[in-house]
Amino acid sequence: MNHIKRGVLTLCLLASGVVLADPVGVTIDTTKPGPVINKNIYGQFAEHLGTGIYEGIWVGPKSKIPNTNGWRNDVVGALKAMHVPLVRWPGGCFADEYHWRDGIGAREKRPVKVNTNWGGVEESNAVGTHEFFELAEQLGAETYVNGNLGTGSAQEMSEWIEYMTSDSKSTLAELRRKNGRDKPFKVNYFAIGNEAWGCGGNMSPQHYANLYKNVETFLRAPPQYRPQMIASGGNDSDLTWTDTLSKELKKQTYGISFHYYTIPTGQWEVKGVATGFKEDQWFSTLSNTIKMDGFIKANSAIMDKNDPEKKLGFLVDEWGTWYDVEKGTNAGFLFQQNTLRDAVVAALNFNIFHDHADRVRMTNIAQMVNVLQAMIITDKDKMVLTPTYHAFQMYVPFQDATSLPLKLTNNPRYSYNGSSIPEISASAARAKDGKLYLALVNTNPTKEAEVAVDVPGQAIKSVNGRVLTAAAMDTHNTFQSPEAIKPAPYSATAGADGKLTVKIPAKAVIVVAVE
Repeated sequence: MNHIKRGVLTLCLLASGVVLADPVGVTIDTTKPGPVINKNIYGQFAEHLGTGIYEGIWVGPKSKIPNTNGWRNDVVGALKAMHVPLVRWPGGCFADEYHWRDGIGAREKRPVKVNTNWGGVEESNAVGTHEFFELAEQLGAETYVNGNLGTGSAQEMSEWIEYMTSDSKSTLAELRRKNGRDKPFKVNYFAIGNEAWGCGGNMSPQHYANLYKNVETFLRAPPQYRPQMIASGGNDSDLTWTDTLSKELKKQTYGISFHYYTIPTGQWEVKGVATGFKEDQWFSTLSNTIKMDGFIKANSAIMDKNDPEKKLGFLVDEWGTWYDVEKGTNAGFLFQQNTLRDAVVAALNFNIFHDHADRVRMTNIAQMVNVLQAMIITDKDKMVLTPTYHAFQMYVPFQDATSLPLKLTNNPRYSYNGSSIPEISASAARAKDGKLYLALVNTNPTKEAEVAVDVPGQAIKSVNGRVLTAAAMDTHNTFQSPEAIKPAPYSATAGADGKLTVKIPAKAVIVVAVE
Protein backbone atom coordinates (compact mmCIF):
# COMPACT_ATOMS: atom_id res chain seq x y z
CA MET A 1 0.00 0.00 0.00
CA ASN A 2 1.74 3.14 -1.23
CA HIS A 3 -0.69 5.87 -0.30
CA ILE A 4 -2.63 6.55 2.88
CA LYS A 5 -5.69 8.76 2.76
CA ARG A 6 -6.61 10.92 5.69
CA GLY A 7 -8.89 9.35 8.23
CA VAL A 8 -8.52 6.70 10.84
CA LEU A 9 -6.30 3.93 9.57
CA THR A 10 -7.37 0.54 10.86
CA LEU A 11 -4.37 -1.64 10.22
CA CYS A 12 -6.11 -4.98 10.38
CA LEU A 13 -8.23 -3.94 7.40
CA LEU A 14 -5.29 -3.01 5.17
CA ALA A 15 -4.90 -5.31 2.22
CA SER A 16 -2.07 -5.27 -0.27
CA GLY A 17 -3.25 -8.12 -2.42
CA VAL A 18 0.02 -9.90 -1.64
CA VAL A 19 0.42 -12.95 0.57
CA LEU A 20 2.78 -11.91 3.32
CA ALA A 21 5.40 -14.09 4.96
CA ASP A 22 5.33 -14.86 8.68
CA PRO A 23 5.12 -11.58 10.58
CA VAL A 24 8.03 -9.90 12.24
CA GLY A 25 7.90 -10.46 15.97
CA VAL A 26 8.27 -7.58 18.43
CA THR A 27 8.44 -8.64 22.08
CA ILE A 28 8.62 -5.90 24.71
CA ASP A 29 9.85 -6.76 28.20
CA THR A 30 8.24 -4.35 30.66
CA THR A 31 9.77 -6.10 33.69
CA LYS A 32 13.31 -4.91 33.01
CA PRO A 33 13.24 -1.14 32.51
CA GLY A 34 16.40 0.33 31.03
CA PRO A 35 17.95 3.80 31.22
CA VAL A 36 15.90 6.94 30.80
CA ILE A 37 15.94 8.38 27.28
CA ASN A 38 17.23 11.88 27.96
CA LYS A 39 14.90 14.45 26.42
CA ASN A 40 17.95 16.22 25.03
CA ILE A 41 18.41 13.39 22.54
CA TYR A 42 15.84 15.46 20.65
CA GLY A 43 17.94 18.63 20.79
CA GLN A 44 18.19 21.19 18.00
CA PHE A 45 21.01 23.23 16.47
CA ALA A 46 20.84 26.87 15.32
CA GLU A 47 24.03 28.16 13.72
CA HIS A 48 24.70 31.50 12.07
CA LEU A 49 24.56 29.86 8.67
CA GLY A 50 22.56 30.88 5.61
CA THR A 51 19.00 31.74 6.62
CA GLY A 52 19.02 29.39 9.59
CA ILE A 53 18.66 32.33 11.97
CA TYR A 54 18.31 35.55 10.00
CA GLU A 55 15.10 35.45 7.93
CA GLY A 56 14.40 31.90 9.04
CA ILE A 57 13.48 32.58 12.64
CA TRP A 58 14.83 36.06 13.49
CA VAL A 59 13.19 38.96 11.66
CA GLY A 60 13.79 41.74 14.16
CA PRO A 61 11.21 43.54 16.33
CA LYS A 62 10.37 46.06 13.58
CA SER A 63 9.45 43.41 10.99
CA LYS A 64 5.94 43.25 9.51
CA ILE A 65 6.13 39.49 10.02
CA PRO A 66 4.42 38.87 13.39
CA ASN A 67 7.12 38.41 16.01
CA THR A 68 7.85 38.60 19.70
CA ASN A 69 11.00 40.56 20.45
CA GLY A 70 12.29 39.80 16.95
CA TRP A 71 11.59 36.05 16.90
CA ARG A 72 8.86 35.17 14.41
CA ASN A 73 5.72 33.83 16.05
CA ASP A 74 4.86 31.17 13.49
CA VAL A 75 8.24 29.42 13.65
CA VAL A 76 8.48 29.66 17.44
CA GLY A 77 4.93 28.33 17.76
CA ALA A 78 5.70 25.36 15.53
CA LEU A 79 8.89 24.59 17.46
CA LYS A 80 7.03 24.76 20.78
CA ALA A 81 4.50 22.28 19.40
CA MET A 82 7.46 19.99 18.70
CA HIS A 83 8.58 20.30 22.35
CA VAL A 84 12.14 21.40 21.52
CA PRO A 85 14.08 20.49 24.70
CA LEU A 86 17.45 22.10 23.92
CA VAL A 87 19.06 24.47 21.41
CA ARG A 88 22.76 24.65 20.55
CA TRP A 89 24.14 28.06 19.45
CA PRO A 90 26.00 29.89 17.76
CA GLY A 91 27.77 27.04 15.94
CA GLY A 92 29.34 24.92 14.54
CA CYS A 93 32.28 26.30 12.67
CA PHE A 94 30.84 29.79 13.15
CA ALA A 95 31.44 29.49 16.90
CA ASP A 96 35.21 29.42 16.52
CA GLU A 97 35.19 32.85 14.90
CA TYR A 98 32.47 34.32 17.12
CA HIS A 99 33.40 36.96 19.68
CA TRP A 100 30.59 37.40 22.16
CA ARG A 101 31.17 41.11 22.80
CA ASP A 102 30.19 41.77 19.16
CA GLY A 103 26.67 40.56 19.98
CA ILE A 104 25.72 42.68 23.01
CA GLY A 105 24.54 46.25 23.47
CA ALA A 106 22.52 48.37 21.06
CA ARG A 107 22.02 46.40 17.83
CA GLU A 108 22.58 49.41 15.61
CA LYS A 109 26.03 49.82 17.13
CA ARG A 110 27.18 46.23 16.84
CA PRO A 111 30.04 45.56 14.43
CA VAL A 112 29.31 43.96 11.07
CA LYS A 113 31.62 41.06 10.35
CA VAL A 114 32.11 38.62 7.46
CA ASN A 115 30.91 35.06 7.94
CA THR A 116 33.96 33.42 6.39
CA ASN A 117 32.74 29.89 6.98
CA TRP A 118 29.31 30.16 5.40
CA GLY A 119 28.98 32.07 2.15
CA GLY A 120 31.19 35.07 2.90
CA VAL A 121 28.11 37.12 3.73
CA GLU A 122 27.81 39.95 6.23
CA GLU A 123 27.09 39.02 9.83
CA SER A 124 25.19 41.84 11.50
CA ASN A 125 25.48 40.40 15.02
CA ALA A 126 21.84 41.32 15.53
CA VAL A 127 21.38 37.98 17.25
CA GLY A 128 23.69 37.70 20.21
CA THR A 129 23.66 36.43 23.77
CA HIS A 130 20.52 38.22 24.96
CA GLU A 131 18.56 37.36 21.83
CA PHE A 132 19.51 33.69 22.02
CA PHE A 133 18.34 33.36 25.61
CA GLU A 134 15.12 35.17 24.68
CA LEU A 135 14.51 32.47 22.07
CA ALA A 136 15.25 29.68 24.53
CA GLU A 137 12.88 31.19 27.06
CA GLN A 138 10.13 31.51 24.46
CA LEU A 139 10.63 27.84 23.57
CA GLY A 140 10.99 26.70 27.16
CA ALA A 141 14.21 24.99 26.06
CA GLU A 142 17.54 24.38 27.73
CA THR A 143 20.60 26.16 26.34
CA TYR A 144 23.84 24.87 24.89
CA VAL A 145 26.37 27.63 24.17
CA ASN A 146 29.48 26.85 22.10
CA GLY A 147 32.61 28.73 23.14
CA ASN A 148 35.29 30.04 20.80
CA LEU A 149 38.50 28.08 21.20
CA GLY A 150 39.67 28.61 17.63
CA THR A 151 40.20 32.38 17.49
CA GLY A 152 39.25 33.07 21.11
CA SER A 153 41.02 32.59 24.40
CA ALA A 154 40.57 31.32 27.94
CA GLN A 155 40.07 34.92 29.02
CA GLU A 156 37.35 35.58 26.46
CA MET A 157 35.40 32.46 27.39
CA SER A 158 35.89 33.12 31.09
CA GLU A 159 34.51 36.63 30.73
CA TRP A 160 31.56 35.38 28.67
CA ILE A 161 30.68 32.86 31.39
CA GLU A 162 30.89 35.64 33.99
CA TYR A 163 28.75 37.96 31.87
CA MET A 164 26.08 35.29 31.49
CA THR A 165 26.07 33.72 34.94
CA SER A 166 27.37 36.10 37.61
CA ASP A 167 24.93 37.25 40.28
CA SER A 168 27.49 39.65 41.74
CA LYS A 169 28.05 43.37 41.21
CA SER A 170 31.08 42.79 39.00
CA THR A 171 31.66 45.05 36.03
CA LEU A 172 30.62 42.31 33.60
CA ALA A 173 27.49 41.44 35.57
CA GLU A 174 26.59 45.13 35.70
CA LEU A 175 27.16 45.36 31.94
CA ARG A 176 24.65 42.53 31.47
CA ARG A 177 22.17 44.42 33.62
CA LYS A 178 22.79 47.60 31.63
CA ASN A 179 21.99 45.60 28.49
CA GLY A 180 18.62 44.60 29.90
CA ARG A 181 19.08 41.40 31.91
CA ASP A 182 19.12 41.63 35.70
CA LYS A 183 19.19 37.97 36.69
CA PRO A 184 21.86 35.61 35.35
CA PHE A 185 21.08 33.56 32.28
CA LYS A 186 20.71 29.83 32.73
CA VAL A 187 23.47 28.27 30.63
CA ASN A 188 22.83 24.54 30.84
CA TYR A 189 25.79 23.43 28.72
CA PHE A 190 28.94 25.12 27.47
CA ALA A 191 31.30 23.59 24.90
CA ILE A 192 34.97 24.44 24.77
CA GLY A 193 35.51 24.61 21.03
CA ASN A 194 33.98 22.77 18.09
CA GLU A 195 35.44 20.27 15.62
CA ALA A 196 38.91 20.91 16.98
CA TRP A 197 40.16 18.30 14.50
CA GLY A 198 39.01 20.51 11.59
CA CYS A 199 37.49 23.98 11.27
CA GLY A 200 38.03 24.54 14.99
CA GLY A 201 41.82 24.52 14.75
CA ASN A 202 43.18 21.36 13.06
CA MET A 203 44.44 20.08 16.41
CA SER A 204 45.54 16.68 17.65
CA PRO A 205 43.46 15.07 20.41
CA GLN A 206 46.23 15.48 22.97
CA HIS A 207 46.79 19.15 22.12
CA TYR A 208 43.07 19.80 22.42
CA ALA A 209 42.88 17.93 25.73
CA ASN A 210 45.63 20.13 27.14
CA LEU A 211 43.89 23.30 25.96
CA TYR A 212 40.57 22.09 27.33
CA LYS A 213 42.01 21.49 30.79
CA ASN A 214 43.60 24.93 30.76
CA VAL A 215 40.43 26.75 29.65
CA GLU A 216 38.02 24.79 31.85
CA THR A 217 40.04 25.77 34.90
CA PHE A 218 39.09 29.42 34.40
CA LEU A 219 35.39 28.99 33.49
CA ARG A 220 34.06 29.89 36.91
CA ALA A 221 30.44 30.54 37.79
CA PRO A 222 28.21 30.48 40.88
CA PRO A 223 27.38 26.82 41.64
CA GLN A 224 23.68 27.25 40.86
CA TYR A 225 24.48 28.80 37.48
CA ARG A 226 27.53 26.78 36.43
CA PRO A 227 26.97 25.02 33.10
CA GLN A 228 27.90 21.45 32.36
CA MET A 229 31.10 21.54 30.28
CA ILE A 230 31.35 19.69 26.96
CA ALA A 231 34.50 18.57 25.18
CA SER A 232 34.75 18.65 21.39
CA GLY A 233 35.29 15.08 20.23
CA GLY A 234 35.74 13.17 17.00
CA ASN A 235 33.70 12.23 13.96
CA ASP A 236 32.83 9.23 11.82
CA SER A 237 35.08 6.21 12.47
CA ASP A 238 37.91 8.10 14.20
CA LEU A 239 38.17 6.72 17.75
CA THR A 240 41.31 8.53 18.86
CA TRP A 241 39.44 11.57 20.14
CA THR A 242 37.09 9.60 22.35
CA ASP A 243 39.98 7.49 23.66
CA THR A 244 42.17 10.48 24.52
CA LEU A 245 39.44 12.68 25.95
CA SER A 246 37.77 9.98 28.03
CA LYS A 247 41.15 9.33 29.67
CA GLU A 248 42.26 12.92 30.08
CA LEU A 249 39.09 14.84 30.84
CA LYS A 250 36.69 12.56 32.66
CA LYS A 251 36.87 14.64 35.84
CA GLN A 252 36.37 17.93 34.02
CA THR A 253 33.60 17.35 31.49
CA TYR A 254 29.96 16.30 31.22
CA GLY A 255 30.54 14.55 27.94
CA ILE A 256 32.35 14.20 24.65
CA SER A 257 30.77 15.37 21.42
CA PHE A 258 30.66 13.43 18.16
CA HIS A 259 29.66 14.38 14.61
CA TYR A 260 28.34 12.19 11.81
CA TYR A 261 26.44 13.21 8.69
CA THR A 262 24.52 10.86 6.42
CA ILE A 263 25.57 11.31 2.78
CA PRO A 264 23.89 9.18 0.09
CA THR A 265 27.03 8.63 -1.97
CA GLY A 266 29.43 8.64 0.95
CA GLN A 267 31.50 11.20 -0.97
CA TRP A 268 31.74 14.86 0.08
CA GLU A 269 32.46 16.06 -3.45
CA VAL A 270 29.18 14.81 -4.93
CA LYS A 271 26.84 13.91 -2.11
CA GLY A 272 23.59 13.14 -3.92
CA VAL A 273 20.36 15.01 -4.53
CA ALA A 274 17.66 15.83 -2.00
CA THR A 275 14.76 15.09 -4.40
CA GLY A 276 14.33 13.19 -7.63
CA PHE A 277 16.50 10.33 -6.39
CA LYS A 278 15.95 6.67 -7.26
CA GLU A 279 15.92 3.60 -5.06
CA ASP A 280 19.71 3.28 -5.19
CA GLN A 281 20.10 6.51 -3.19
CA TRP A 282 17.16 5.69 -0.95
CA PHE A 283 18.98 2.51 0.00
CA SER A 284 22.45 4.02 0.27
CA THR A 285 21.15 6.83 2.47
CA LEU A 286 19.49 4.46 4.92
CA SER A 287 22.46 2.11 4.80
CA ASN A 288 24.83 4.96 5.62
CA THR A 289 22.66 6.40 8.39
CA ILE A 290 22.46 3.16 10.37
CA LYS A 291 26.26 3.19 10.56
CA MET A 292 25.56 5.49 13.49
CA ASP A 293 24.86 2.40 15.58
CA GLY A 294 28.32 0.97 14.91
CA PHE A 295 30.01 4.29 15.61
CA ILE A 296 28.25 4.61 18.96
CA LYS A 297 29.08 1.02 19.90
CA ALA A 298 32.76 1.49 19.06
CA ASN A 299 33.05 4.75 20.99
CA SER A 300 31.04 3.38 23.91
CA ALA A 301 33.38 0.40 24.19
CA ILE A 302 36.31 2.78 24.59
CA MET A 303 34.40 4.88 27.11
CA ASP A 304 33.43 1.76 29.07
CA LYS A 305 37.14 0.96 29.37
CA ASN A 306 38.19 4.47 30.41
CA ASP A 307 35.02 5.42 32.27
CA PRO A 308 33.40 2.24 33.60
CA GLU A 309 31.18 4.24 35.96
CA LYS A 310 29.53 5.81 32.89
CA LYS A 311 29.90 9.34 34.21
CA LEU A 312 30.63 10.72 30.74
CA GLY A 313 28.00 11.23 28.13
CA PHE A 314 28.46 10.57 24.41
CA LEU A 315 26.91 13.62 22.77
CA VAL A 316 26.06 13.47 19.07
CA ASP A 317 25.74 17.23 18.75
CA GLU A 318 25.76 17.27 14.94
CA TRP A 319 23.97 14.68 12.84
CA GLY A 320 21.55 14.44 9.93
CA THR A 321 21.46 14.24 6.15
CA TRP A 322 23.73 16.31 3.95
CA TYR A 323 22.95 16.54 0.24
CA ASP A 324 24.07 18.69 -2.66
CA VAL A 325 22.57 22.16 -2.20
CA GLU A 326 19.48 23.11 -4.17
CA LYS A 327 20.29 24.59 -7.58
CA GLY A 328 20.33 28.37 -7.67
CA THR A 329 21.08 28.78 -3.97
CA ASN A 330 24.25 29.99 -2.27
CA ALA A 331 26.44 26.91 -1.81
CA GLY A 332 27.54 28.27 1.57
CA PHE A 333 23.95 28.36 2.87
CA LEU A 334 23.53 24.55 2.84
CA PHE A 335 19.86 24.68 1.87
CA GLN A 336 18.31 21.37 0.87
CA GLN A 337 14.78 20.09 0.47
CA ASN A 338 13.43 17.62 3.03
CA THR A 339 11.49 14.50 2.08
CA LEU A 340 9.95 11.33 3.48
CA ARG A 341 13.44 9.84 3.24
CA ASP A 342 14.67 12.37 5.81
CA ALA A 343 11.87 11.46 8.21
CA VAL A 344 12.85 7.78 7.93
CA VAL A 345 16.49 8.73 8.54
CA ALA A 346 15.48 10.68 11.65
CA ALA A 347 13.39 7.83 13.04
CA LEU A 348 16.14 5.28 12.45
CA ASN A 349 18.55 7.48 14.37
CA PHE A 350 16.07 8.01 17.21
CA ASN A 351 15.76 4.25 17.64
CA ILE A 352 19.56 3.91 17.65
CA PHE A 353 19.95 6.68 20.23
CA HIS A 354 17.34 4.99 22.44
CA ASP A 355 19.32 1.74 22.27
CA HIS A 356 22.33 3.58 23.71
CA ALA A 357 20.55 5.79 26.22
CA ASP A 358 23.08 4.84 28.89
CA ARG A 359 25.73 6.86 27.03
CA VAL A 360 23.89 9.04 24.51
CA ARG A 361 22.50 11.86 26.62
CA MET A 362 22.23 14.58 24.01
CA THR A 363 22.05 14.92 20.25
CA ASN A 364 21.51 17.99 18.07
CA ILE A 365 20.24 17.55 14.54
CA ALA A 366 21.69 19.92 11.97
CA GLN A 367 19.78 22.17 11.74
CA MET A 368 16.58 23.72 13.04
CA VAL A 369 15.45 26.04 10.23
CA ASN A 370 16.39 26.31 6.52
CA VAL A 371 19.75 24.51 6.84
CA LEU A 372 20.54 20.86 6.04
CA GLN A 373 17.94 18.49 7.59
CA ALA A 374 15.69 21.29 8.80
CA MET A 375 12.48 21.06 10.80
CA ILE A 376 11.05 24.15 9.11
CA ILE A 377 11.54 25.91 5.79
CA THR A 378 10.68 29.58 5.39
CA ASP A 379 10.54 32.14 2.61
CA LYS A 380 9.84 35.69 3.77
CA ASP A 381 6.51 35.43 5.62
CA LYS A 382 5.77 31.86 4.51
CA MET A 383 6.55 28.75 6.52
CA VAL A 384 6.27 25.02 5.89
CA LEU A 385 6.83 22.03 8.16
CA THR A 386 9.08 19.27 6.85
CA PRO A 387 8.69 15.49 7.15
CA THR A 388 11.55 15.56 9.66
CA TYR A 389 9.54 17.97 11.80
CA HIS A 390 6.69 15.48 11.83
CA ALA A 391 9.01 12.63 12.82
CA PHE A 392 10.31 14.66 15.77
CA GLN A 393 6.81 15.54 16.87
CA MET A 394 5.64 11.92 16.64
CA TYR A 395 8.49 10.84 18.92
CA VAL A 396 7.78 13.42 21.65
CA PRO A 397 6.49 10.70 24.06
CA PHE A 398 10.01 9.25 24.15
CA GLN A 399 11.46 12.38 25.76
CA ASP A 400 12.53 11.38 29.29
CA ALA A 401 10.74 8.04 28.87
CA THR A 402 12.18 4.86 30.38
CA SER A 403 13.56 2.59 27.69
CA LEU A 404 12.35 -1.01 27.57
CA PRO A 405 14.16 -4.06 26.19
CA LEU A 406 12.75 -5.07 22.85
CA LYS A 407 13.42 -8.23 20.84
CA LEU A 408 12.92 -8.42 17.08
CA THR A 409 12.47 -11.86 15.54
CA ASN A 410 11.97 -12.98 11.96
CA ASN A 411 13.03 -9.55 10.78
CA PRO A 412 13.62 -9.75 7.00
CA ARG A 413 16.36 -7.90 5.18
CA TYR A 414 15.61 -5.12 2.73
CA SER A 415 17.97 -5.91 -0.12
CA TYR A 416 19.16 -3.78 -3.00
CA ASN A 417 21.89 -4.49 -5.54
CA GLY A 418 23.56 -7.19 -3.47
CA SER A 419 23.49 -5.35 -0.13
CA SER A 420 20.90 -5.39 2.62
CA ILE A 421 19.78 -3.71 5.85
CA PRO A 422 17.16 -4.73 8.42
CA GLU A 423 13.67 -4.07 7.12
CA ILE A 424 12.15 -3.14 10.49
CA SER A 425 13.58 -0.89 13.18
CA ALA A 426 11.82 -0.66 16.52
CA SER A 427 11.98 1.01 19.93
CA ALA A 428 9.80 0.87 23.03
CA ALA A 429 9.59 2.90 26.23
CA ARG A 430 7.37 3.72 29.18
CA ALA A 431 6.59 7.41 28.88
CA LYS A 432 6.14 9.91 31.69
CA ASP A 433 2.35 9.64 31.18
CA GLY A 434 2.61 5.98 32.19
CA LYS A 435 1.77 4.62 28.76
CA LEU A 436 3.79 2.12 26.79
CA TYR A 437 4.91 3.52 23.43
CA LEU A 438 6.22 1.64 20.42
CA ALA A 439 7.98 3.14 17.40
CA LEU A 440 8.40 1.19 14.17
CA VAL A 441 10.14 2.03 10.92
CA ASN A 442 9.77 0.14 7.63
CA THR A 443 12.85 0.82 5.50
CA ASN A 444 11.53 -1.05 2.47
CA PRO A 445 10.14 1.47 -0.04
CA THR A 446 8.02 -1.04 -1.98
CA LYS A 447 6.75 -3.62 0.50
CA GLU A 448 4.52 -3.37 3.56
CA ALA A 449 5.33 -5.49 6.58
CA GLU A 450 3.35 -7.40 9.20
CA VAL A 451 4.43 -7.08 12.82
CA ALA A 452 3.10 -9.19 15.66
CA VAL A 453 3.38 -7.26 18.94
CA ASP A 454 3.70 -9.15 22.22
CA VAL A 455 4.05 -7.81 25.76
CA PRO A 456 4.46 -10.85 28.05
CA GLY A 457 2.17 -10.64 31.04
CA GLN A 458 -0.04 -7.99 29.42
CA ALA A 459 -3.07 -8.48 27.24
CA ILE A 460 -2.85 -6.00 24.36
CA LYS A 461 -6.20 -4.69 23.22
CA SER A 462 -5.12 -2.05 20.73
CA VAL A 463 -2.48 0.37 19.51
CA ASN A 464 -3.26 3.97 18.70
CA GLY A 465 -1.05 6.69 17.31
CA ARG A 466 0.12 8.09 13.99
CA VAL A 467 1.78 6.97 10.78
CA LEU A 468 3.93 8.97 8.38
CA THR A 469 4.29 7.78 4.80
CA ALA A 470 3.52 8.83 1.21
CA ALA A 471 3.27 7.52 -2.33
CA ALA A 472 6.74 8.61 -3.48
CA MET A 473 10.10 8.24 -1.76
CA ASP A 474 10.83 11.94 -2.23
CA THR A 475 7.43 13.32 -1.22
CA HIS A 476 7.95 16.70 0.39
CA ASN A 477 6.05 19.78 1.45
CA THR A 478 6.23 23.04 -0.45
CA PHE A 479 4.68 26.47 0.00
CA GLN A 480 2.22 25.52 -2.74
CA SER A 481 1.44 22.12 -1.17
CA PRO A 482 2.30 22.48 2.52
CA GLU A 483 0.56 19.27 3.56
CA ALA A 484 1.63 16.88 0.83
CA ILE A 485 2.99 14.71 3.63
CA LYS A 486 1.90 14.73 7.24
CA PRO A 487 1.01 12.13 9.87
CA ALA A 488 -2.27 10.26 9.70
CA PRO A 489 -4.17 8.60 12.55
CA TYR A 490 -3.20 4.99 13.07
CA SER A 491 -4.92 2.21 15.01
CA ALA A 492 -5.18 -1.55 15.23
CA THR A 493 -7.06 -3.93 17.52
CA ALA A 494 -6.34 -7.43 18.75
CA GLY A 495 -8.07 -10.34 17.07
CA ALA A 496 -10.37 -12.89 18.67
CA ASP A 497 -7.30 -14.91 19.64
CA GLY A 498 -6.02 -11.99 21.69
CA LYS A 499 -3.05 -11.42 19.41
CA LEU A 500 -2.31 -8.07 17.81
CA THR A 501 -0.78 -8.00 14.36
CA VAL A 502 -0.24 -4.71 12.59
CA LYS A 503 0.67 -3.95 9.03
CA ILE A 504 3.22 -1.22 8.40
CA PRO A 505 3.04 0.45 5.01
CA ALA A 506 6.15 0.62 2.86
CA LYS A 507 8.61 3.44 3.71
CA ALA A 508 6.78 4.40 6.85
CA VAL A 509 7.28 5.59 10.41
CA ILE A 510 4.74 4.87 13.13
CA VAL A 511 4.54 5.76 16.82
CA VAL A 512 1.72 4.22 18.84
CA ALA A 513 0.58 3.81 22.42
CA VAL A 514 0.13 0.13 23.29
CA GLU A 515 -2.99 -0.41 25.40
